[in-house]
Amino acid sequence: MAVGLTVLVLFLAGFVAGFILLVMGAINFDFSNSEIPPGVNQPAKLRVIHIILISRAVVGKILENMGICTQVSFVRYMQGRKTLGPDPKLVIKDLRFEKVPVRIYQPKAPSASQRRGVMFFHGGGWVFGSIETHEKLCRSIARESDSVVVSVGYRLAPEHKYPAAYEDCLNATQHFLQNLELYGVDPARVIVCGDSAGGNLAAAVSQTLAGRSDLPKLRAQVLIYPGLQALDFNLPSYQQNQGVPLLFREQAAFYMLQYLNGNAANLEEVLEGSHISIDIKLNYQKWVSPDNIPKKFKLRGYKPRVLLDCTTEVFEKVKRFCEPNLCPLLAEDSVVHQLPESFILTCEYDVLRDDGLLYKKRLENNGVRVTWCHLEDGFHGVINSFNSDWFSFPSGK
Repeated sequence: MAVGLTVLVLFLAGFVAGFILLVMGAINFDFSNSEIPPGVNQPAKLRVIHIILISRAVVGKILENMGICTQVSFVRYMQGRKTLGPDPKLVIKDLRFEKVPVRIYQPKAPSASQRRGVMFFHGGGWVFGSIETHEKLCRSIARESDSVVVSVGYRLAPEHKYPAAYEDCLNATQHFLQNLELYGVDPARVIVCGDSAGGNLAAAVSQTLAGRSDLPKLRAQVLIYPGLQALDFNLPSYQQNQGVPLLFREQAAFYMLQYLNGNAANLEEVLEGSHISIDIKLNYQKWVSPDNIPKKFKLRGYKPRVLLDCTTEVFEKVKRFCEPNLCPLLAEDSVVHQLPESFILTCEYDVLRDDGLLYKKRLENNGVRVTWCHLEDGFHGVINSFNSDWFSFPSGK
C-alpha cells in the first residue's frame, strides 16, 4: 500500500513539474517570438491569452507524439468543450441544410413583420473553430439585432481541403434562401457574415450569388477582419504585425496552405513570395499592391520587397490561389460591381488588415457602398472574447 502511494505521489509530482515546465516554456516562447505593440489596450491580458493558446498547442503536440490523439483534434476538443444552456430569449435548433450541419437561433418574441436573416461562417483558419466556438457571438447577434441567425458547421482542413468549406457555406446559404418563409425571414434582408476565415467564405459566397437571378439577392455582406488573398504575405500589415498575437504571419500562410493542399509543404516559398510567377503578380498588381494602401498605414516600419519569380513545380501546387472562390480579392470587376452593400472591419495590429483595406478600395471603385470600421487598438481575433468576463477587450465589445 505504501509503495503504491509513493508511486502515485511521485507520478503526480512529475506531472505537476512537467506542467510547470510546459507553462514556463510557453511563456519563454511568447516573449521571444511575439510582440505586443504599445497601442494595444490591456497588453498583459493579450499576452496571457496567447500563453494559454501556446500551452494548449504544446499539450496537443505531446499527446500526438504519444500516439493518443492528433494536435489538431486536441485543440479542437479544448475549443469546443464549453456548452451553454438554453437561452430564455431564443429558440435554438440543430439542423442540416443540404447535409451541412447548421445551428439556427430564432428570437422567441413574436414579430409584427418578417425578420432579417444572417448566415454566419465562423473563423479559425479553416482548420479550427466550430459552431460551438462562436455560440456566444451568434446568440448575441440574434438577440441584439432581433435576427434569425444560421451558424454553419462547415468541413475543416486538413481533412477536407478547398473547396469543401466554401461549398458547404454556399450550399447552406442557397438552401436558406430557398426556404426563408419557414423561418419568418424577409427575402430582401438576408446577409452573409463571417470573421477571419469565415470572412473569406462570406466574401466568396457573396460573389458566387451576385449573378444569380433564381434566388433572393443578398442585402449585405459583413466581413470581420477577413483573409482575402494569398499572393502577397509581405504587405505592410504582414510586415508590421508578423509577431502580434493572436495570428502570426507564418500562421496565416500555414492555414491557407492547409486549406488549399492539406499540408504546408511550400510554406517558405509562400512567405518569401516565390510561389506565384511574376507575370501573374503583375497582372493582379492593380488590386494586390501596397500602392493601393493609404500612406498612413505604411509609416510603421514597412519596407518594399522585390518581386520574386517561382518554379513551375511550386506554382503547380499552389496555382489555385488565383481562384476567387479561395482568394476573393482576385475576382473580376464584372463580379465585384454586382456585390451588395458591405461592412468591413479591420484591426490595426492584424496581419490581415491590408486584405480588408484592399477589398474596401476594390468595392468602392466598383460603386459598392462600404461601411468601414477600423479598430485602432484592435488585434486579430479580438471579437471572440467580446463577452468574456476577464478576457474581454474594449475594442472587441
